[in-house]
Amino acid sequence: MTEDDFLDALRTLPLHPGAHGLRDDTAIIGGYVVTTDTLVEGVHFLATDPPQDVAWKLVATNLSDLAAKGAAVEGILLNYPLGDDAWDQAFLRGLAAVLVAFATPLIGGDTVTLPPNAPRILTVTAFGTDAAAPPRSGARAGDALWVTGTIGDAGAGLAIALKGEGPADLLAAYRRPHPRLTEGRLIAPRAHAMMDVSDGVLIDAQRMAAASGLAVAIDLDRVPLSPAYRAYSGDIFAAVTAGDDYELLFAAPADSEFPATRIGNFAPGAGLTLTQGGIAVPLPTRLGYAHAR
Repeated sequence: MTEDDFLDALRTLPLHPGAHGLRDDTAIIGGYVVTTDTLVEGVHFLATDPPQDVAWKLVATNLSDLAAKGAAVEGILLNYPLGDDAWDQAFLRGLAAVLVAFATPLIGGDTVTLPPNAPRILTVTAFGTDAAAPPRSGARAGDALWVTGTIGDAGAGLAIALKGEGPADLLAAYRRPHPRLTEGRLIAPRAHAMMDVSDGVLIDAQRMAAASGLAVAIDLDRVPLSPAYRAYSGDIFAAVTAGDDYELLFAAPADSEFPATRIGNFAPGAGLTLTQGGIAVPLPTRLGYAHAR
């Protein structure tokens, strides 16, 4: 069963009106924007990743969903499996650092016991307020597709973590992403649709287009790459199919001005198309990360 199969099955169950049919990364409940994310050892982080960085990433990924709704951070709940004492202590130091960095108070949560040698499974639920909350499904024909920051750094950082050498700033992009909370507050009131780039630019753009009932075209030459990434790899297809960037991907009028880069456009129809050097190029076999057995 794929993630999409499972979500389709869930949609047959009684749903809260604020769940938006489970077609977004957040829900709206009583004026709060609510989101939850889980990190699984061996899937979302490596067993060799420092616990401080795992704590940072766990919180930052949730705050990124709030950023995509233009929300102000209210606080988080933490579900945590107690295991190795040294690991737990280091995690707490990282947790303190990320909560202070993004002015995020801890509301509560739950602790459980981690069985010996079991992979860690960590969950945070985040709450935001005062959100413009552009939906994933709001793109309009004629809108441009925009993205903040640069793409591909985190994917390169994962490769560096696996092989043990490479630029420190790329490794940091993978281990310590920075949710675009300030940019989200600025962009959300004028965006028709917005989400964060968690699974890869191509697959997430395709998801936005499908949710909006539109086609989307991306000009690969416009995708912003950092100087560090260009020096390390420069592979555009690796960049646009890697996850963990946690930049904001949004649809808004083409004549707008944003702290972001215009990389494509939406039009009537369906599907994703790519161009490079002004020429249509085939889609890669893998558009990004998708959960499946």
